[in-house]
Amino acid sequence: MVEILHCERIVIMLLVTCISISLITVPAVAIERHYIWEVTYQYKSLDCYKKLAIAINGLTPGPTISAVQGDTIVVDVINNLLMENVAIHWHGIRQRGTPWSDGTDSVSQCAIMPGETYRYKFVVDRAGTFMYHSHYGMQRETGLYGMINISLPVGVSEPFNYDLDQGIILSDWYHRTAYEHSTDLSSIPFEWIGEPQSLLINGRGNYNCSGLAPSICNSTNPQCSPSTLTVISGKTYRLRLASLTSLSALSFQIEDHEMTVVEADGQYVEPFVTKNLFIYSGETYSVLVTANQDPSRNYWTSISVVSRKPKTPNALAIFNYHPNHFHKLPPTNPPAGPLWNDTQLQINQSLTIKARQGFIVTPPKKSDRVIVLLNTQNKINGYIRWSLNNVSYSLPSTPYLIALKENMTDVFDSTPPPEDYDSANFDIYSVANNTNATSSTSIYRLQFNSTVDIILQNANSMTANVSEAHPWHLHGHDFWVLGYGEGKFNLSRDIEKYNLVDPIMKNTVPLYPYGWTALRFQADNPGVWLFHCHIEAHFFRGMLVVFESGVEKVGNIPKSNYGCGKTKGLIKP
Repeated sequence: MVEILHCERIVIMLLVTCISISLITVPAVAIERHYIWEVTYQYKSLDCYKKLAIAINGLTPGPTISAVQGDTIVVDVINNLLMENVAIHWHGIRQRGTPWSDGTDSVSQCAIMPGETYRYKFVVDRAGTFMYHSHYGMQRETGLYGMINISLPVGVSEPFNYDLDQGIILSDWYHRTAYEHSTDLSSIPFEWIGEPQSLLINGRGNYNCSGLAPSICNSTNPQCSPSTLTVISGKTYRLRLASLTSLSALSFQIEDHEMTVVEADGQYVEPFVTKNLFIYSGETYSVLVTANQDPSRNYWTSISVVSRKPKTPNALAIFNYHPNHFHKLPPTNPPAGPLWNDTQLQINQSLTIKARQGFIVTPPKKSDRVIVLLNTQNKINGYIRWSLNNVSYSLPSTPYLIALKENMTDVFDSTPPPEDYDSANFDIYSVANNTNATSSTSIYRLQFNSTVDIILQNANSMTANVSEAHPWHLHGHDFWVLGYGEGKFNLSRDIEKYNLVDPIMKNTVPLYPYGWTALRFQADNPGVWLFHCHIEAHFFRGMLVVFESGVEKVGNIPKSNYGCGKTKGLIKP
């Protein structure tokens, strides 16, 4: 009897062990997450100044999407704007197998017309910090944006430890409308949109309302009270930062607290410590911050403009130590941030960002194709444009993805765009002798699975001694950042400086004034993909290119993507 009980106990222990192992080793089942978003006009006072904004379900910024790697995201977007279309881009989501859900007007889809509903459906195939925003006209600057936070499956750990995480959206804010800005940029004489009136932290800023009627600007409006991040002394926090600015490059800092950078654009970074983080439009980062200062008081969080001479005041938020009141102002002056024009300090941070050991994806040693893109400001028939290799690009009325899939060869320019410029005779430090450019809708056709190098070369604008920084974003892919340099890129000399050992992979990268940035990516995602400056005005005025690869491998495009240009004739009643 004792032997039988002993055997039963062994069997039970084995069963428990097997069940425990199965619970540990069987991955969590991915799920579908459904969202219904109504896009509407709303009056908002994000910086105390009342302005017509665009909201999702009444929120500006919009709701955060939180999911787990492998989940399917389904978003039904209802366009209840009265006078304009909508398209929403899922920035950093590669859309493998679903290029029609990239959310780019005139590239992947026809924009959603007023009164219509469109369904985006895609898989989030990796963890990290991402964002979404409008990709129609200059609509992003009106507040149609938000965060996407993707966690690892249960049982899979990050290579760093923290207690809690918090998303932080950084943005800039104009008081004039996108309609006015687009008109200014498209007119003769040209009128630049100027610097933003405010910077926002999680959709909150504080404009000086002096001399304005309370009905227009009210500094006591709770919508513009400082954003707060409440922490507990001794805890470590992962701050997920996303820059949705339409123009401004920023420096982010927390008074008396150091940050450890651990993630960039969904990729693990070899950790490094910094007192401030430079972040450009379209970039995301995760930083670890430990609440290790005097807990009897609160501290300032601030963002300041860099790369452009600032005319916009710093934005402030409160780093609140519990149990202090979350609106208790710190007793000190806010951190001012670094000098706006210390470009070398910004370059040094970019050079510091490398792939984390144990998570390095080694790039191919050589590329199959090199495309050099000279970034300039130009004129076409008297209109100011931004150009690449003296070509300023516009988007056709028929989306490229549908046109190529349906063999419509007459809806865009089939002439291959230039892959270089006259480097030997072009002075990047002076205003060009001939600033005239041409306009095109042509695209780069890339061999599927080929390795492509992109060299971004900066130069003087049409204003003497001015070279603007440009944050460049690639849809559908990540690229290896091989290097940065000053002056004119030299293929035979500078290629030797490439980091082929531990380069970070990103989807957005800065191009510094009078310098170059070298990227490498594999054209392994079938579809048609934008590559463009993430400054809204520059993109609107032509600073973009389009890559196609493997479009013949793309599956059936949903008919809901059709309905504009020549696609109207393909819709059967």
